[in-house]
Amino acid sequence: MKLLLTSAGFANESIKKAFFELVGKPASEIKVAYIPTASNVELGDKWWMINDIISLKEMSLKQLDIVDISALPKKMMVERLEEADAFFFEGGNTYHLMYWIEKSGLRELLPELLKTRIWVGVSAGSIAAGKKLSTADERFYDEAIGEYKGDDGLGFVDFSIRPHLNNPDFPNVTIEKAKNLAQDLETPLYVLDDESAVKVDGDEVEVVSEGKWEKFG
Repeated sequence: MKLLLTSAGFANESIKKAFFELVGKPASEIKVAYIPTASNVELGDKWWMINDIISLKEMSLKQLDIVDISALPKKMMVERLEEADAFFFEGGNTYHLMYWIEKSGLRELLPELLKTRIWVGVSAGSIAAGKKLSTADERFYDEAIGEYKGDDGLGFVDFSIRPHLNNPDFPNVTIEKAKNLAQDLETPLYVLDDESAVKVDGDEVEVVSEGKWEKFG
């Protein structure tokens, strides 16, 4: 399975390079399914979401489709996803995203789809791919749990992700708090700033970064 788990999308050239390495095609041949679902319940300005779409446009891809898994019939959703070389799971509310991954039936389909496609996560989209969505008492992102009551992610990797290290919009995401959180986890924890990502290619895991990151556990 191939994944690119980012804090803030294609924030720099190193992360873009990792994406092209994982897909194994030139930009002019790559089709991306952009999945905005996690952002649907976020209040306020969506400049961060717009910036991600602009970044994708500037990469001169062959196709950028928008596939909201909370809005499409299953058959149509699957047909659109099968067209893509990569799934770009936007940030937002992780629990809302997990709810719709389950409700739409996508959870059962993803292991087969990802045999030949890339998962790109942004923030919530990266957290969802990991082992745990959050743990214990202190929330990092102040997001309501919503209709998804579990704490388990999809488990595509054997670690957890905490994005937005040192981002002033997320003051709870600090090295000290992440270190405390890691003590309660049974798996490793990657804490990424917005210039960092974890690249997964089968059993090979590496951090791609032009910023700051830490691994605990």
